[in-house]
Amino acid sequence: MAKKKHNEFLIPNEPLEQLARRILPEIQKYFDSDEGKQEFEEWKKEQEKKIK
Repeated sequence: MAKKKHNEFLIPNEPLEQLARRILPEIQKYFDSDEGKQEFEEWKKEQEKKIK
């Protein structure tokens, strides 16, 4: 049985998961900050414009 491809770059999953575990807390901190919240609101407004 062929192994299921999980990413286009053929990077083993373990290093990708380790990277994700390291950067996730920083991403969460950013989006919890005032700057991150403001940027997210601006992004949502842009997405709404694209839908209309």
